[in-house]
Amino acid sequence: MQLTWLRSDLRIDDNTALSAASESGPTIALWLVSPEQWRAHDDAACKVDFWLRNLRDLSQSLARLNIPLLIRTVDTWEQAPQTVLEVCRQHRVQRVHWNEEYGLNEQRRDDATQALLEGSAIQVHSHLDQLLFRPGTILTRSGDYFQVFSQFRKSCLEHLHRSLPALARRVQRQAPLQIASDPIPTQVNGFEQPGRALREHWPAGEAEAQARLARFVDQTIDDYQQLRDLPAKPGTSQLSPYLAAGVISPRQCLHGALASNRGELDSGSSGVQTWINELLWREFYKHILTGYPQVSRHRAFRPHTEALPWRDAPADLEAWEQGRTGFPIIDAAMRQLLHTGWMHNRLRMIVAMFLSKNLLIDWRKGERYFMRHLIDGDLAANNGGWQWSASTGTDAVPYFRLFNPVSQSQRFDPQGHFIRHWLPELQGLDEKTIHLPMKTADLFAKHSYRSPIVDLDSSRQRALEAFKNLPRRQNQRAIS
Repeated sequence: MQLTWLRSDLRIDDNTALSAASESGPTIALWLVSPEQWRAHDDAACKVDFWLRNLRDLSQSLARLNIPLLIRTVDTWEQAPQTVLEVCRQHRVQRVHWNEEYGLNEQRRDDATQALLEGSAIQVHSHLDQLLFRPGTILTRSGDYFQVFSQFRKSCLEHLHRSLPALARRVQRQAPLQIASDPIPTQVNGFEQPGRALREHWPAGEAEAQARLARFVDQTIDDYQQLRDLPAKPGTSQLSPYLAAGVISPRQCLHGALASNRGELDSGSSGVQTWINELLWREFYKHILTGYPQVSRHRAFRPHTEALPWRDAPADLEAWEQGRTGFPIIDAAMRQLLHTGWMHNRLRMIVAMFLSKNLLIDWRKGERYFMRHLIDGDLAANNGGWQWSASTGTDAVPYFRLFNPVSQSQRFDPQGHFIRHWLPELQGLDEKTIHLPMKTADLFAKHSYRSPIVDLDSSRQRALEAFKNLPRRQNQRAIS
């Protein structure tokens, strides 16, 4: 008997571990409910709900293949090894398959489980699935992990030109087993169900993920380079929650993009090339998570930035969280996050830089708030994005580059359509006024919109001084 331990790979097609297990013999699947672990990781309630909804869809697909799905509950991953062993003993499992996950806690969980299972004469097979390249295979000439994306991207493209990662073989229907599947919980204590609108915005299932990919490739990808920065336009794939939960694989995304570009990786459609770059950014941050484990420990990638004099400003932090900063593009973005569990990537950079630079509030507080609300929350991508914006991370924006939220708004939402959608109190403002923090009392009273919580010029200067006064840079490997 084979066991596939499902984690962030909630799909049938192109699931490496599930495919390998089913080819080796009769297979059962296992998924662990881990509420305390999820809370420790700041996983959002909408993300947990998205997992459960996709798990229900997956359970039906597995049933059609006669693969039972077992559900077990463990508070934390420390209990996972014993629980997996008990399932193996109960069902006489000889081999366990899982797809690799990345991060310190994930690695410790898997190492402990492998040691316990192999000590009980049960074989363990871990598989590359979440990434195109296994961390440790894309390295500099000196054998280190890349710290600059452009160099990492070049190496990845060289590898892809030599050999594209193949899709896993389709899982075949097996003979029925005398093992009943467990019911999928509709809710997990401590994680409230999101509203109907959010659920409808993010339907569950592989079919939905594949339909989104097909629609994006057919209708949008060629214009992606121009549209991706415009939050009022449907110019992105909206696949990030499905990638984070493993409802679709990066290989499927890559193959879909290449099929629309005559197989070309770095020529042809500029939109396809740009989107493949985004897949490689996702890859890059996962590799950073493995090569520089301090980022899993809430530490800055650049150790010298730990000395930054972050402000303790709870009122400013709360205003940012609730979309009440007095800067329309910031407030509209934060309200999008609160209502949909998602935020446009250009806006993620703008609001992150505003918090960490203009408000000089520790980027970790923003990172945590995002994880607690994002349906596509992913430690590597979220941490990478926040540290990029805060100029504390790998390949980060130079500290002296601060996005001005007003000019960013004018550039990427020129007619104010996005702002008006999320800030209906500003509906009546013209295209020029809607981007600017209001300065007169009658406008505030008329539109029920607050005054700016910070002066952009003086706060910019404060951030520049904070970075300029940092002690001399330390070696990047000082923290491990």
